[in-house]
Amino acid sequence: MYSHGMSTPERLIESTRELLWERGYVGTSPKAILERAGAGQGSMYHHFKGKPDLALTAIRRTAEELRAAAEGALSGPGTPYERIEAYLGRERDVLRGCPIGRLTMDPDVVASEELRAPVDETIDWLREQLAGIVEEGKEQGQFAQSLDAEEIAATVLATVQGGYVLARASGSPAAFDTGVRGLLSLLRPLP
Repeated sequence: MYSHGMSTPERLIESTRELLWERGYVGTSPKAILERAGAGQGSMYHHFKGKPDLALTAIRRTAEELRAAAEGALSGPGTPYERIEAYLGRERDVLRGCPIGRLTMDPDVVASEELRAPVDETIDWLREQLAGIVEEGKEQGQFAQSLDAEEIAATVLATVQGGYVLARASGSPAAFDTGVRGLLSLLRPLP
């Protein structure tokens, strides 16, 4: 499953990331991690303090990747509207859901300040980025002055996360796409 050149700690981290996305924290047993990583018994405890330490490393890596992908769209070329449109339309595995958003539904992650921190930080970062772009659009006269940048940022995030839920529930990415189109029609720049 993994490249022969990938170190054991890397295989453990990548396996944990995938399993957390698929099964959540409780469903990600040390045995499943070791099997998926093709690692020997005791490898996890040799390289990490235990499952919570490995999970935290995996969640941080997932958060970093999500931020990098979002930043690529949000800081790319174009008007504020086009950058929000690029973020909403970027490549996603909609039916799998958001690897960070899904962790907010995991009671063990939510109950742990340490495991929840990278999730909270990523959501806060996204909200700040989006609010800044909305403010930029208001300054340029592209968006109405009456828009509250924080509220619009929260609405964009809610549309994305809710779109994942609706798509997974229906078994089709169409629900996600419909929500995105609806939000973009509401944000369409002023003439």
